[in-house]
Amino acid sequence: MDTKLTLSMDEMVIKKAKAFAKKNNTSLSQLLKNYLLHLTKKDKHEDAEEISPLVKSLSGTLKLPADFDYKKDRTKYLQEKNK
Repeated sequence: MDTKLTLSMDEMVIKKAKAFAKKNNTSLSQLLKNYLLHLTKKDKHEDAEEISPLVKSLSGTLKLPADFDYKKDRTKYLQEKNK
């Protein structure tokens, strides 16, 4: 059940918050609700999805050199792909 809440804030803060909410396709109410839920969460991992057994089993199986640069490797791959 939704309950109405009245807040008092600096006008500039409200304008900026409304602009931010609009830019992110949400309402100011939803933005504040999400923020307050985040602040009051008992366990930081409360909303995290469980990792499937398959993903857990794959974790750590890939061994890369310590100096591996994934950005450089990705760039090289994309350049070869788009030739």
